[in-house]
Amino acid sequence: MSCGISKAGFLEQEAPRLENWLKKNQHGQMSYMENNFDKRLNPTLLVNGAKSVVSLLLNYYPSELQNQNSYKISKYAYGQDYHSVIKEKLKELLFSIQANIGEVNGRAFVDSAPVLDKAWAAKSGIGWIGKNSNLLTQQVGSFYFIAELIIDLELEYDHATTDHCGTCTACIDSCPTDAIVAPYIVDGSKCISYFTIELKDNIPSEMKGKFDDWAFGCDICQDVCPWNKFSKPHSEPLFNPNPELLSMSKKDWEEITEDTFKIIFKNSAIKRTKFEGIKRNINFLK
Repeated sequence: MSCGISKAGFLEQEAPRLENWLKKNQHGQMSYMENNFDKRLNPTLLVNGAKSVVSLLLNYYPSELQNQNSYKISKYAYGQDYHSVIKEKLKELLFSIQANIGEVNGRAFVDSAPVLDKAWAAKSGIGWIGKNSNLLTQQVGSFYFIAELIIDLELEYDHATTDHCGTCTACIDSCPTDAIVAPYIVDGSKCISYFTIELKDNIPSEMKGKFDDWAFGCDICQDVCPWNKFSKPHSEPLFNPNPELLSMSKKDWEEITEDTFKIIFKNSAIKRTKFEGIKRNINFLK
């Protein structure tokens, strides 16, 4: 777990970037990204009297990876859905702050409200936004969740760190769908994660053969990042996968029934695509 604190206020540098990204339709069918534009850029509109954004990272890098002869799912979805796991931890942290300091009002956010979490984490110095648009750290790479507590308490603020991507273009060169259209800019509508999770229509036929067996999400731009050589396994039991997931072969995925799907992925983020979505993805990969 890492923590950094920044002063709540308007994200001036992010405003034109977000506007440009939306204008170019790089969010595809993720229409929710168009909503609450002002709130995305200013947390004081989300929490009355907000003074501080406390950014937190929680590692999810697994100790064991899937069987190599398998359709792949993103490592973040191996265990229980991170939204509920982290929300509980954040509530405990807020209770602890209130118990030690007194009346502090705030809200916990885990990728479920209009908060630009990577921007706030970078502003608070716990990492920098890399060329693949993920938050990177020199200590543990990028396999972690980002969450925030936005509170009405003035604190000491941290400062942004420097960019350590250098001349490396591993993520750009490795993306099979060319979703990283320029350093630091990802066209979300071209990303394998978008096609396998967010897209509700059929996957475009021109993408056939480009998914490298990814059935839910994609970790390619993280797997090739040199900073992820420093990834260490997490210590959160709730993020441990059902052992059956790790041993599943392509045949197992192709023959999976809805009942088995519900057992193996009980409380998993994979349920976001529903059984029909996973079947669609696997049929596309076959």
